[in-house]
Parts: sequence; structure tokens; C-alpha cells
Amino acid sequence: MTVKDFRTAYFTMSEEDVTDYVKTELNYFKEDAELSCKEIGDGNLNYVFLVKDERNNESVIIKQAGPVARISDEFKVSPDRNRIESEILKLQGKLAEGFVPEVYHYDPVMNCMAMEDLSDHTIMREALINKETFPLFSDHITTFLVNTLLLTSDVVMNHKEKKELVKDFINPDLCEISEDLVFTEPFYNCTRNDVFPEIKSFVEREIWNDEELKLEASKLKFDFMTNAQSLIHGDLHTGSVFIKPDSTKVIDPEFAFYGPAGYDVGNVIANLIFAYINGVVTMEEGDSKEHFTGFLEKTIIEVVDLFKEKFNTVWDKCAKDHMAESPGFKEYYLNSILENTAGITGCELIRRTVGLAHVKDLTGIENNEQRARAEKVCLAIGKSLILARANMKSGIQYAETAHTIIEEF
Repeated sequence: MTVKDFRTAYFTMSEEDVTDYVKTELNYFKEDAELSCKEIGDGNLNYVFLVKDERNNESVIIKQAGPVARISDEFKVSPDRNRIESEILKLQGKLAEGFVPEVYHYDPVMNCMAMEDLSDHTIMREALINKETFPLFSDHITTFLVNTLLLTSDVVMNHKEKKELVKDFINPDLCEISEDLVFTEPFYNCTRNDVFPEIKSFVEREIWNDEELKLEASKLKFDFMTNAQSLIHGDLHTGSVFIKPDSTKVIDPEFAFYGPAGYDVGNVIANLIFAYINGVVTMEEGDSKEHFTGFLEKTIIEVVDLFKEKFNTVWDKCAKDHMAESPGFKEYYLNSILENTAGITGCELIRRTVGLAHVKDLTGIENNEQRARAEKVCLAIGKSLILARANMKSGIQYAETAHTIIEEF
């Protein structure tokens, strides 16, 4: 493989190609490096490789974006998402220092980037499936959310500079995926949906045939499409978080664009609920179950309440727009985010249960009766949150909603 091959035209790299790429294009490893390369990605879109220097115990991640999504060839996606991801990680690293991996290099020809290896962390979804707990997560993630969402809004930024970011992070291909998979297809009998047979009749009755629910989902969809409020991550689930007891790192912001701030907050809460419901239906009664589900319930409550608390603090310190100082406007603005948060939490719970892209918290439940119960509970919570989203202002309301619905099933 020659240098020219990497610098003239894009192609999808193999493990061998990535090793050669690192040797010729990156000035990262020592001259005596003994490199090994392994593809480690299991996501829906990209190719992710871990390159290690076995001699000097150093490593780097290479992430490459292809022209189609790995989940399905139906999704044609611009490789420009790799540029978006590399740039937003650098920006988020400034706004929320310590909460994203460091980016070392971006290559516009090969549509790839080199970034910090987080092998000492664990993907949060996997850790939660293994019933691990992380008491610092709610504090970490709410700092990340407030800093990245409020500090990129018109409340704080110069309006022209903010509009330049809107232009830089326009992301139509990946937005279309969200518009279809989150806000459209789960609410009717779409051929791309993947419904667990045990709950098909429940889905038809409670989701697809509920016109009020469809109306509210339509409102949320068009808000997502038109509300350029904050520079959002766009896919902030527990599979997009690397974690260890004292560290939280948010990864994979390739869906980033200017959208409603509640989208990120709602995605975090929904995926914590998936883990919570998994624990409720699969764990035997006892101290371990009480500890794990108690941790998640507390975390869900804290994500909402700490977000509100930190949002108010940062607003008071950083808000610059004169009209943002109008009495009552901060409360109005925050309440609109909280309403959207609840609606997005509901949409995420529904779409990950009946749509094309599932979560292991549900699909990994081997007992069919337990899985059916878990999925019905998630759908019912999701539906309730969408319909009652205007009233969802505190963390305890999420816990109470979950408790009420769990008792019904």
C-alpha cells in the first residue's frame, strides 16, 4: 500500500489497510512500534479499529465512515458525518472538558479520524446489562448536557456565530434517519419495523391505532426538524457512553446538528429506563436487585433535577441576549426543554422497542415472557410520557410513572 493510495481516493479499509494507514499517514507511534489492528466496531454505521503498539503499550482508535449504513444498505449516508463528528468532539472538548475523547487527526479523503483509545472504560450499555453501577454518572452527564446545549444556544452565543455553526453542522442524511426511525415508522405498521411477535397485538392496539399518540408524535417530529435551538449530540444513548467509576466519556456524535435541546436529555433518560426495566423483570428479588434498580431510579431522578439546577446556574452566569433577561423567560425556556425531554424519552422508548434499531437491554432478555413484559412496560411508559409531557417537570415524576405502569403489568 502506498501513500498515494490513501491520498487520492476513498476506499473502505481492512485491518491490514488501517495498519498501513497508521504507519504512513500518522505520526503517532514510535519508530520501533510493533503494530496490531483489530476491528472492534459493532455499531450501525461505521468501521472502528483499535491499533496497538505491542512493544510500547500505546494505542489509537481509527474510525472510518462509509457511504452506506452498516445496519442496512437502504440508508445512504454522507461520509461527511466523520468531519462533523471530529469537529464536534473538539468543540465539546472545550465546552465540557474531560467528557469526550481527544481527537488527534481527521482525514477528509479517507473519511476517517484518529482518536483517543478508551479501552480502560466500558460501554455503558454493556456495563448496565452486567448490573454495574456508576454513582457519578448523573453528575457527569448533566454537566456535559448543560454545557454543550446551553452554551451553543442563542441565549449565550453571538447570533451570527451561532448561525455559522448551524450551517457547518447541517446533517440531512443522518437527520433523515432519525426522522424516519424515531418519529415516523414506529407509529404505524411499517415494513421496516421489527416487532417481537409476543407483543404484536399490544403494539397494534396501543401504538399504531392511537390517533392521539400519532398527533403528539407528529408535533415532536416537526419540532425536531425545525427547532435549531442547540448543537445536539443527536444519538446520546448508553451505547454512546464509555464509562468507569470515576470517568464518563461521550462518543459518536455523528448525528450532531442544531436541534431541540431536549432530544439529548430525553435519549439519556430513555436508555436509563431500558436498563431499569431490564433489572425489574429479570433479576430475582433481593439485595442485588434493590441495589441496582435503586441506583437507576436515583440516577433517572438526578439527571432531570441536576440538569435543571445546573441549567439555571449556567444561565445566570452566561446568558448574554438582552431579551433573555426578561422576567419569566428563563423559566419558559427551561420548561420548553423539559416538555420536549419527556416527549423524546417517550419516542425513544417506543422506537427502540418496535422499530428497526433495538437495544440489548430488551433483545437480550432470553425468557420470552419476561421480554414481552419488559417491552410492554417500555411502550406504556413511552406513550404516557409523550401524552403527558407538558406536566413532566421533575425527576420523581419519571419514577412515579414507571412505578405505576410496572404495577399494571
